[in-house]
Amino acid sequence: MITNHGYLKFLVDMPLPPALAAWLGARGHDAVHASAVGLDRATDLEIIARATAECRTIITADLDYPRLLALARATAPSVILFRGGDWSEVEVTARMAEILVGLSEADIGHSILVVERDRVRRRRLPIS
Repeated sequence: MITNHGYLKFLVDMPLPPALAAWLGARGHDAVHASAVGLDRATDLEIIARATAECRTIITADLDYPRLLALARATAPSVILFRGGDWSEVEVTARMAEILVGLSEADIGHSILVVERDRVRRRRLPIS
């Protein structure tokens, strides 16, 4: 797979399968699942703090992240938010493959990407 960028760092949140982090890692990215780094019971704010400190993009299905980042007027971390119900492991990895091919590192950075089954919307951070 050829992407528009190189190496990215991701923190996969609890609502999504650990296999997504492994899939990203197999493609040369630095990806960890929250459960693998002791964040399985962490609050959203703790996840945000960890992702910011480690320059990671959060991948999640938790709808609270955009609101928290907007309230804080934060410029980081970036978030990839899967919306629209339950996503299977196959569906999540297929959509991530499309995102990684279709968007550059600059498109992903300082952004919230809202991933739906038929489209991806991008909001730049900070959200006002």
